[in-house]
Parts: sequence; C-alpha cells; structure tokens
Amino acid sequence: MSDSHERGRWAEEMAYQYLTKHGLSLIRRNYRCRSGEIDLVMKHGRTLVFIEVRYRARDHFGTSAESIDERKQQRLYKTAEHYIQNCHDCEQLACRFDAVLISGRPPHSGIEWIRNAFQG
Repeated sequence: MSDSHERGRWAEEMAYQYLTKHGLSLIRRNYRCRSGEIDLVMKHGRTLVFIEVRYRARDHFGTSAESIDERKQQRLYKTAEHYIQNCHDCEQLACRFDAVLISGRPPHSGIEWIRNAFQG
C-alpha cells in the first residue's frame, strides 16, 4: 500500500474519531459505486451525513477546502444519490454533505469540521 493510501486511511480514522465524539454514528466507510466514493456515511440525529475527508500536510498546492471543487462535488452528489436509492432505511432521513479538513503533519495536525459544506 502506498504512503498516500496510508495517509488517507489515517485521515479518515482521525475524522471518524472526531465525529463520533461529536455525536455522529458510523453507517459505512468508503462507499463506492461507478460515480465515485464517499469517505464516511454517518448519522447525526435524523440526518444522513455524507462526509468528504481531505488531508493536506501543506497548502502549497491549495488548501483542503479548495480541493473539493465543483467536479468533486458533482461526483459526491451522484454517489450519495446511488447510496440513497439502494438504502431501505434512508427514505425518512434528511441529508447533508459535510467536510472534515485535516491539515499539518502529525502530531500537530489541525481538524476542521464544516457542516453543510456544499448543497446537493
């Protein structure tokens, strides 16, 4: 496994731990379909939350937030739509898209949780 995959898994685990401490519960990790992948699918009360996790050690090539461009957002929407269509318990839940942005090198990494980071 490459270093980028290991960093990605580390960032997703860091985001997962942070979000569970703030009351979200995990439904699924790394949901994949033809349209793309959603890092974390979680539940927050009666809301289904699709979470994009982004990690940047440095922002020389743009910040974590800047990396979630319009094209990436469109892939996330399509993937979330696929998830909802195949989920029997999701019909009664509201949905939102959050982003968890992690910056800096461990152990001095910062984390920012943006609720409703973009609209579907």
